[in-house]
Amino acid sequence: MENKKFTVTDDLLASKGQRLLNFIIDLFIIYVIEISIGTTIILIGDLTKSDTASNWVSSLSAVESFFFGLVILFFYYLITEMYFSRTFGKYFTKTIVVKHEGSRPNMKSIIVRTLSRLIPFEPFSFLTAERGWHDTLSVTYVVKKHDFIAKKKLFFEE
Repeated sequence: MENKKFTVTDDLLASKGQRLLNFIIDLFIIYVIEISIGTTIILIGDLTKSDTASNWVSSLSAVESFFFGLVILFFYYLITEMYFSRTFGKYFTKTIVVKHEGSRPNMKSIIVRTLSRLIPFEPFSFLTAERGWHDTLSVTYVVKKHDFIAKKKLFFEE
């Protein structure tokens, strides 16, 4: 009896178009979360007659706002990919994050994947390679969910 091992193949990988759409949708969601948090802080400050929090949000410089966005980006990707193996963008494009053998990524892989996203110009890594830096550094793959499930099921039925 031979021991068969499933592996992710190139035909399962999400297209560059899907990856770009994931990126755009996720950036939009992160921006909405950032605006929502800032607005909530201002509203709470107004309701409690505490100007400290409202003034802090209103006076954020462009650099401070950028780093605030990076913190939100970090937690957005960490939480959604750790618990669901996908972000809202991946949900919309019907893609999912997996390990090479088709299993869910572990916490270490997701943390490496999320931290890799903070590398400057990381989104442009897709222009020169099939998989971006956050994929290669974390040894993860973004695959078309339905094709992946069907191929994995077929593989284990043989």
